[in-house]
Amino acid sequence: MFTGLIETTGKVVKAEGSSPCRITIAASYPAAEVEIGASIAIDGCCLTVVTNDAEGLTFEAATETLKRTTIGALNAGDSVNLERSLRIGDRLGGHLVLGHVDGLGTVVEVEKVESAWYVKIVAPNELAPLIATRGSITVAGVSLTVVDVERTIFTIGLIPHTWEMTTLSKYSVGKSINLEADMMARYVQRLLAASP
Repeated sequence: MFTGLIETTGKVVKAEGSSPCRITIAASYPAAEVEIGASIAIDGCCLTVVTNDAEGLTFEAATETLKRTTIGALNAGDSVNLERSLRIGDRLGGHLVLGHVDGLGTVVEVEKVESAWYVKIVAPNELAPLIATRGSITVAGVSLTVVDVERTIFTIGLIPHTWEMTTLSKYSVGKSINLEADMMARYVQRLLAASP
């Protein structure tokens, strides 16, 4: 479980293999604070630390993860958003995030208005009904509020701090991006579908 508040960004050192794909990321976490088996969200995708050495933190991603997320498209030198899992007693500054990516969105517009940035993203058809104006959504691991929704396209607004402290400033039109809907919306949809 995560909050969607990015702790730091990391840089991909290497990405190799397939099913599982092994990804090594250089991060600013003190080595002693990250145990083998720890869960860390990489651009919103929860992965398990399998090694922790001088080169960085190494994770493995299975076929399903590679199909549903941007993890399989990572290359050496790419920057990623990182967040360690929530601990009991931590403040919940964003919203509850599972780290289970629902699908890939595509950036269709990036616009700066005064000191803020507005990004329009087209969501997959099956995910769009779970996105609501003023609701929460996780975009590349970042907890954000939806500004507006038109059919499958939604808009997020970014303050300068979020723009500068995450990788969202690197996303341009056409870029794929990990999306996770608010889990409450997901459960409501499931309950409605299951009711007689």
